[in-house]
Amino acid sequence: MRKAFISPSKYVQGEDELFNLGYFIKTFGESALLIAHPDDVQRVKQKLEYTMEKYGVALIESGFNGECSRQEVKRLQQLAIEHNCSCTIGLGGGKAIDTAKCVAEGDALIIVPTIAATDAPTSHSAVLYSPEGEFDDYAYFKQSPSVVMIDTTVIANAPTRFLVAGMGDALSTYFEARATANSYSNVNAGLPCGANGGVGKPAKGTKAALALAKLCYETLLEDGAKAKISCDANLVTPALENIIETNILLSGLGFESGGLAAAHAIHNGLTSLEGTHSYYHGEKVAFTTLVQLVLENASTAEINEVLQFCVSVGLPVCLADIGVTSVTNDELRNVAQKACIPEESIHSMPFPVNEEMVVAAIRVADHIGQQYKQKGE
Repeated sequence: MRKAFISPSKYVQGEDELFNLGYFIKTFGESALLIAHPDDVQRVKQKLEYTMEKYGVALIESGFNGECSRQEVKRLQQLAIEHNCSCTIGLGGGKAIDTAKCVAEGDALIIVPTIAATDAPTSHSAVLYSPEGEFDDYAYFKQSPSVVMIDTTVIANAPTRFLVAGMGDALSTYFEARATANSYSNVNAGLPCGANGGVGKPAKGTKAALALAKLCYETLLEDGAKAKISCDANLVTPALENIIETNILLSGLGFESGGLAAAHAIHNGLTSLEGTHSYYHGEKVAFTTLVQLVLENASTAEINEVLQFCVSVGLPVCLADIGVTSVTNDELRNVAQKACIPEESIHSMPFPVNEEMVVAAIRVADHIGQQYKQKGE
């Protein structure tokens, strides 16, 4: 059996870690192309100026337009050539990070998230969009980022909602990895290497990835509520540090090398409902994790444990919590159709799944979530 595991070459997190960014730039050369939204640059400008001066490196600001499109990637690659940049830095949220991945194509890449809202920073994949923001394609590269650097002080001073959304994304990691392992399905770590046009061989997940995914879930239960309080107060505590690591590293390695299953596929289907559009990825994934547990007939104790966690940190547990106050069966069938297309990860479940099963699981998970909230009130 062929197995695969993929990870960044180096992961480092700590308070005021951005002061050390120049050190990592220096390992590649004298200058870096900085891909970041102007607002994110402004948030950390003092630290960037300090690290440039201390280590004698230059940051070439790119004027990133905010969209990870083929056109923007091509423009930025040309800019890097013109300025003889020795590495690429993606600083900020998902679009800047994905654009940096596409520009670097798997080489000399430093990722600096300013929020802990998703597990994308560690992965070797990116999502491409049209200049107008419509989905274009997925891109996969030969390796994960060279360095993932997390300044926990910056994360602590970002809105708490981002951290909580990251916990929602991380919540699905163990349950999807467990389903993938039980079905012996392939994982993202074995996907094609799009940057060089090569085709990778399918691979299963490793025991290491499943263990990290389980640790991800256990840490959420242990430190999630405490970390939220810390972030509300803009303070770095051990609990917040643990949840930042959980949201970014444990979840990132767990999803890519452990596998995705029903939760993310149903999330993708739910995006067809207009009410969900103002909610973050991880907020929707929290609810679809409950849907997956219903789909696989998980124990009442396990479902209640997840419900208790979600409510304790403020994650959605029913459709109304993600902006869907009413939904028709036809609309849910459309959600299910999108979730069940042949290439979706729902087929990594350890049993065949059809559209009717998905519709039923969404309805029941919604009802269970509503009931749980009512009891709490």
